[in-house]
Amino acid sequence: MKGKCLCESVTIESDDVAEFEACHCSMCRRWGGGPLLAVHCGSNISITGKDSIKVYESSEWAERSFCSHCGTHLYYHLKPTDEYIVPLGLFNEESSISFKRQIFIDQKPSSYEFSNQTENLTEQQVFDSFGV
Repeated sequence: MKGKCLCESVTIESDDVAEFEACHCSMCRRWGGGPLLAVHCGSNISITGKDSIKVYESSEWAERSFCSHCGTHLYYHLKPTDEYIVPLGLFNEESSISFKRQIFIDQKPSSYEFSNQTENLTEQQVFDSFGV
């Protein structure tokens, strides 16, 4: 899979991924103005344009990045497992990816609802699964 920011200063390449998820945590919603739709790309990704990337350490275990030129959100990096979680919209192939799960479902505001049937995980279930 190949993705890029709006100004094309940064590109991200990953192995093909078949699923994406929605994160409803307050940080993701504040970061992007709504739930984060993202794919788990693992640690085997290639990033070009690193001089255009700004990184924000959002917690002890994770960091978020964006393009310093156009502001596009690039990834959420889970430091303990070196996993990169990349916004779905960066990738051109997004139409072939299925909606698998919603995380931090217990933090989702009541003002919106997805109609897809998904696996739903609470904050505690997410932390347990990542060992954080």
